[in-house]
Amino acid sequence: MATSVITVPAFATPRDGVAHFFGTRKHAETVACEIGVPVQAHGRAWILSVKQVHGTDALVIDRPVTGADRFERGWDALVTDQPGVTVAVRTADCVPVLVCDRRRRAVAAIHAGWRGAVAGIVPKTIQLMVARFSIGESDLRVSIGPSAGACCYEVDEAVLAPLRSCCSDWPSVLQDDRGTKARLDLKALVQRQVTQSGIQPEHITAVNLCTICHSDLFYSYRREGRVNGTMLSGITLMRRG
Repeated sequence: MATSVITVPAFATPRDGVAHFFGTRKHAETVACEIGVPVQAHGRAWILSVKQVHGTDALVIDRPVTGADRFERGWDALVTDQPGVTVAVRTADCVPVLVCDRRRRAVAAIHAGWRGAVAGIVPKTIQLMVARFSIGESDLRVSIGPSAGACCYEVDEAVLAPLRSCCSDWPSVLQDDRGTKARLDLKALVQRQVTQSGIQPEHITAVNLCTICHSDLFYSYRREGRVNGTMLSGITLMRRG
C-alpha cells in the first residue's frame, strides 16, 4: 500500500478547523521532528513532539511557540489551544489517541502504552482539558489510532497484575486468558476509559489496524524486537482567516 497517513473524517476535518493524521512507516521516513524542539513547517505552522516516558503527565501549550523553545522534560500527552501548533506523539505498538473540541478550540495528542493506559493517562488528559479550557465532555471528540491488537499482543503477569489491580472490568479487555498469560486488547481498554470519562460512544472513532500484523504499514517493537522506527501521529488547530 502507498498510504502515508491515515485520517478519520468522522473524527475531524479541515472544515471543522482541525487537521489530524495517524502516521505510517512511509510517513515516518519523510518527516523530521526533533524531540522537544518545535519544528517549523509550512510557513507559520509548528510541529512538536516530546520525550515520552510511559507516564501520565501532560504538557499544556497555551502560548505561541518559537524555534527557541525547548521542552526537555518527559511527557506522554500534549494539549494546546494554540492555532498552527501540531502536537504529536510517536508510537510503535502503543496507542496514539487524538482529542479535539471544535467549539472551544483545544486539541490533544496522547501516547498510551500499557503502563500509561493502566495508570489512566487518557482519562487524566481528558479531565485536564475539561478543567483547563472549560470544556464540556459532550463537546469532545476522540480518535484512537493503530496499535498492537488483541490478535497479536500477548502479555504476561508483569502486565496482568497491575491491570487486574486497577481495572475492575479487566476481563473484558483480555482474550485467551490463561491466568499468567493472555492477549490484551489495549485499544479496547483505552476506549472503555474514554467512555467512562463521559464521552459519548458516537463521538469515539478508532482505526482498527494492528501494528504487529501489518508490517507493510507500521513499525512494531513487538514484531521487530527493537525500535527500528516510530510512527508520528498529530493534531492541529488550523489558523482562521
